[in-house]
Amino acid sequence: MSEQAPPLAVIHEKDIRIVEFMNSKILDEANIAEIGSTLNALIDEVEQPKLLLDFASVDHLSSAALGMLINANNRIKQRNGQLRLANIKSQIFEVFRITKLDRLFRIYGTRDEALASFAM
Repeated sequence: MSEQAPPLAVIHEKDIRIVEFMNSKILDEANIAEIGSTLNALIDEVEQPKLLLDFASVDHLSSAALGMLINANNRIKQRNGQLRLANIKSQIFEVFRITKLDRLFRIYGTRDEALASFAM
Protein backbone atom coordinates (compact mmCIF):
# COMPACT_ATOMS: atom_id res chain seq x y z
CA MET A 1 0.00 0.00 0.00
CA SER A 2 1.44 3.35 -0.96
CA GLU A 3 1.75 6.28 1.42
CA GLN A 4 -1.11 8.70 0.97
CA ALA A 5 -1.17 12.33 1.92
CA PRO A 6 -3.43 13.10 4.88
CA PRO A 7 -6.92 13.95 3.63
CA LEU A 8 -7.11 17.20 5.63
CA ALA A 9 -5.00 20.14 6.70
CA VAL A 10 -6.20 22.14 9.69
CA ILE A 11 -5.35 25.81 10.17
CA HIS A 12 -6.15 27.60 13.42
CA GLU A 13 -7.28 31.22 13.02
CA LYS A 14 -8.33 32.75 16.34
CA ASP A 15 -11.02 30.35 17.64
CA ILE A 16 -11.91 29.04 14.18
CA ARG A 17 -10.60 25.78 12.73
CA ILE A 18 -10.19 26.01 8.95
CA VAL A 19 -10.22 22.58 7.37
CA GLU A 20 -8.73 22.24 3.88
CA PHE A 21 -9.35 19.07 1.91
CA MET A 22 -6.17 17.75 0.30
CA ASN A 23 -7.77 15.33 -2.18
CA SER A 24 -9.75 16.34 -5.26
CA LYS A 25 -12.04 13.33 -4.78
CA ILE A 26 -13.77 12.47 -1.51
CA LEU A 27 -15.27 9.16 -2.55
CA ASP A 28 -13.88 6.11 -0.78
CA GLU A 29 -15.14 4.88 2.59
CA ALA A 30 -11.74 4.82 4.33
CA ASN A 31 -10.98 8.41 3.33
CA ILE A 32 -14.47 9.58 4.41
CA ALA A 33 -14.15 7.74 7.75
CA GLU A 34 -10.78 9.37 8.40
CA ILE A 35 -12.15 12.83 7.55
CA GLY A 36 -15.19 12.17 9.77
CA SER A 37 -13.06 11.15 12.76
CA THR A 38 -10.80 14.19 12.30
CA LEU A 39 -13.83 16.50 12.16
CA ASN A 40 -15.30 14.82 15.25
CA ALA A 41 -12.03 15.40 17.12
CA LEU A 42 -12.09 19.09 16.12
CA ILE A 43 -15.74 19.37 17.19
CA ASP A 44 -14.98 17.80 20.58
CA GLU A 45 -11.93 20.04 21.13
CA VAL A 46 -13.86 23.08 22.37
CA GLU A 47 -17.22 23.82 23.93
CA GLN A 48 -18.64 25.82 21.00
CA PRO A 49 -16.72 24.68 17.91
CA LYS A 50 -16.33 26.93 14.89
CA LEU A 51 -15.36 25.06 11.74
CA LEU A 52 -14.86 26.31 8.21
CA LEU A 53 -14.57 23.59 5.58
CA ASP A 54 -12.73 24.84 2.48
CA PHE A 55 -13.57 22.78 -0.61
CA ALA A 56 -11.27 24.70 -3.00
CA SER A 57 -9.42 21.55 -4.12
CA VAL A 58 -12.43 19.19 -4.18
CA ASP A 59 -13.88 18.15 -7.55
CA HIS A 60 -15.93 15.10 -6.53
CA LEU A 61 -17.93 14.27 -3.40
CA SER A 62 -19.80 11.01 -2.75
CA SER A 63 -23.18 10.68 -1.07
CA ALA A 64 -21.38 9.07 1.90
CA ALA A 65 -19.27 12.23 2.18
CA LEU A 66 -22.46 14.31 2.23
CA GLY A 67 -23.78 12.11 5.04
CA MET A 68 -20.56 12.65 6.99
CA LEU A 69 -20.97 16.44 6.57
CA ILE A 70 -24.57 16.26 7.81
CA ASN A 71 -23.43 14.28 10.88
CA ALA A 72 -20.67 16.84 11.57
CA ASN A 73 -23.20 19.67 11.21
CA ASN A 74 -25.58 17.98 13.68
CA ARG A 75 -22.79 17.46 16.24
CA ILE A 76 -21.68 21.09 15.92
CA LYS A 77 -25.27 22.31 16.44
CA GLN A 78 -25.62 20.11 19.55
CA ARG A 79 -22.59 21.92 20.97
CA ASN A 80 -23.93 25.39 19.99
CA GLY A 81 -21.13 25.72 17.46
CA GLN A 82 -20.99 27.05 13.92
CA LEU A 83 -20.12 25.41 10.61
CA ARG A 84 -19.39 27.18 7.34
CA LEU A 85 -18.57 25.75 3.91
CA ALA A 86 -16.57 27.71 1.33
CA ASN A 87 -15.20 27.45 -2.20
CA ILE A 88 -17.58 24.72 -3.37
CA LYS A 89 -17.24 24.19 -7.12
CA SER A 90 -20.39 24.60 -9.20
CA GLN A 91 -20.87 20.91 -10.03
CA ILE A 92 -20.74 19.99 -6.32
CA PHE A 93 -22.91 22.95 -5.33
CA GLU A 94 -25.51 21.69 -7.79
CA VAL A 95 -25.71 18.45 -5.76
CA PHE A 96 -26.16 20.50 -2.58
CA ARG A 97 -28.95 22.44 -4.31
CA ILE A 98 -30.76 19.38 -5.68
CA THR A 99 -30.63 17.63 -2.29
CA LYS A 100 -31.65 20.88 -0.55
CA LEU A 101 -28.46 20.73 1.53
CA ASP A 102 -27.79 24.31 0.45
CA ARG A 103 -30.56 25.18 2.95
CA LEU A 104 -28.97 23.12 5.75
CA PHE A 105 -25.43 24.45 5.40
CA ARG A 106 -24.19 28.02 5.36
CA ILE A 107 -22.21 28.11 2.12
CA TYR A 108 -19.96 30.99 1.03
CA GLY A 109 -18.12 31.71 -2.20
CA THR A 110 -14.78 32.46 -0.56
CA ARG A 111 -12.93 31.60 2.61
CA ASP A 112 -12.82 35.29 3.58
CA GLU A 113 -16.62 35.63 3.28
CA ALA A 114 -17.08 32.52 5.40
CA LEU A 115 -14.62 33.74 8.05
CA ALA A 116 -16.38 37.11 8.21
CA SER A 117 -19.73 35.37 8.79
CA PHE A 118 -18.77 33.82 12.13
CA ALA A 119 -20.33 35.56 15.12
CA MET A 120 -17.33 36.65 17.15
